[in-house]
Amino acid sequence: MSTDIFPLWLILLDYVLGAIMWTLVGRSAMNLFLPENSEFFFMKVFVRMTNPILWVFSPITPKFLIPLLVPLYVAWFFYIFRFYVMPLLLGYSVMGMLSFPLESDIARWLYATFGGN
Repeated sequence: MSTDIFPLWLILLDYVLGAIMWTLVGRSAMNLFLPENSEFFFMKVFVRMTNPILWVFSPITPKFLIPLLVPLYVAWFFYIFRFYVMPLLLGYSVMGMLSFPLESDIARWLYATFGGN
């Protein structure tokens, strides 16, 4: 588990930032098939959870972006922060494959569950 390598606060922060990033990506993906005002439960949840984040980022979001791309644009900021800023906060120049503890833990769980051995 990643907590053996990094402090717990960093892992928790990465999990929160990763969940926000993937929720924004999920909203864009769902938006390919459903309108934002859809009655589908999961679309309502994605919209309700991400609207405050999109609102915070609205001053730096280009107005020429089509609505489908706005959540991806904001998710990109979370990706950049997780990949470049978090290692700098810890004093590392590069964390390599461990830049994303959330995804690393999920990949390890998937491999342990479905990978055999």
